[in-house]
Amino acid sequence: MEIIHACGVDGAREARGLAVVIDVLRAFTVSAYALAGGARECLLVTATAEGRALAARIPGALLSAEENGLPVPGVAISNSPTLIVAADLKARTLVQRSSAGTQVTAAVPEGVDIFAASLVVARATVQACLSRRPAVLTLIASADHPEDHACARYMEAVIRDEKPDIDRLLQPLRTTERYAQVVSGTWPGFPPSDLELALTPDRFDFAMPATRERDHLKLTRADQSHVNG
Repeated sequence: MEIIHACGVDGAREARGLAVVIDVLRAFTVSAYALAGGARECLLVTATAEGRALAARIPGALLSAEENGLPVPGVAISNSPTLIVAADLKARTLVQRSSAGTQVTAAVPEGVDIFAASLVVARATVQACLSRRPAVLTLIASADHPEDHACARYMEAVIRDEKPDIDRLLQPLRTTERYAQVVSGTWPGFPPSDLELALTPDRFDFAMPATRERDHLKLTRADQSHVNG
């Protein structure tokens, strides 16, 4: 199997084979915690206005949105797994808009199947991908951030039956000003607890395949087995 590493919207547009779109901090960590908490589905949109309209059409739907990494006025849930863990999502729909993950997923060409991924579902996503036996796998970091590249390298190591050192892979993140700002608690809508929730690999034993709907993409939970075996 050929493994291609790509980044951002431009990388997504060139995706081949089977695509995995990675957003660790934080969109697809949010999706994973929502589905783990009983959400029926996560619907991905590229604009907050679209998200508001879509959520309004679905009884009981919740909207999670951020713009330029910051909370959106009038939207109670920002792109935060901490807030998702505290929310009641059982049998509900989560509509998501983010500045990286939802944009990049929407850029993957028609005809290329997609999984959304983050560290918390990394090994399960690998298992789901391998079960499809793709000739080409494109691992797409949603943004040029250390944690998305770390997740891609972690997944490739699992595919190659190696033992990835997640602490070493994440070390570049921990030296950034961005990480220091989150740890300090000064980033609006980005509580420090999001880091612990997002950066522990393989918390969940399901993958998140994406399907294309008329005006959005839909993530659902695809349970795997023997994820840690």
